[in-house]
Amino acid sequence: MREVIKEFKRKFFPEADLEVIDSRSNEVVLLFKGPMAYSCCSHDYLEDFLIILDQKEPGWSVDEFEEVVVESERFLLLKLVNNRAKLLDEIKRLKFSVGEIVKERMEEFREIRAKGEKEIFKELCFCLLTANFSAERSIRIQEEIGDGFILWSEDKLRKELKRLGHRYPEKRAEYIVKARESLGYLGNLINSGRSGKEIREELVKRIKGLGYKESSHFLRNIGFEDVAIIDRHILNVLRDYDLIREIPRSLTRRRYLQIEKILERIAEEGGLSLGELDLYLWYIKTGKILK
Repeated sequence: MREVIKEFKRKFFPEADLEVIDSRSNEVVLLFKGPMAYSCCSHDYLEDFLIILDQKEPGWSVDEFEEVVVESERFLLLKLVNNRAKLLDEIKRLKFSVGEIVKERMEEFREIRAKGEKEIFKELCFCLLTANFSAERSIRIQEEIGDGFILWSEDKLRKELKRLGHRYPEKRAEYIVKARESLGYLGNLINSGRSGKEIREELVKRIKGLGYKESSHFLRNIGFEDVAIIDRHILNVLRDYDLIREIPRSLTRRRYLQIEKILERIAEEGGLSLGELDLYLWYIKTGKILK
């Protein structure tokens, strides 16, 4: 908040001035004063302040606004709430009930990676299935098909996906068979020592059907903890806590990375990896910890 105030004063002082009159872990009260408080454009100054705030310290929202007069002097009071702090308080509370489950799940993810390329590929196929489809139903399909992801013909795979109730059996069978071309390369890429974010860029370019969400999901599920899975559940939580203004109709690369930055900030402040944070956010929205 100190940098926000400094930038605001740099742009608008002496016409507008402000100071912090109360500050707590998840809220702050600001006093705006000077000529701006008497101006018909006072709300414009407040809008400018909120723009700077959103750029430098995203995650705050207006809780209260009041115009006050003290001994004939006019001031504007603005109470802000730190929504990141509110969300982190909720996660802190959840650590007592589901924290051990989160740790166990993360360990399971690391074990998949250690089992070798065959198991890694089956996890990639699971993530191909989840696009615009239920994660729980995709888990059941993955358990049913098993090594069939590697061994079956496209026609047999398509028939089985249809029998098991997948929404897009034709396309997913096509993607999975095409993805087999990455065997060999995939194992080398995963064990290259590169970061999850770097590997994600390669996966998005090379494997048809894997966007940023699916690639991030796959990497988290094999033990990479530096990428965020931004699906509708995560977006809904961020919107519920006013950490994003609205849910985007589509996630371009640029928008995906912008929202990932918000999640990185939350994870850092909460002492969590992005992989752990995703499990907590999923639990907040669904009451479940899956994969």
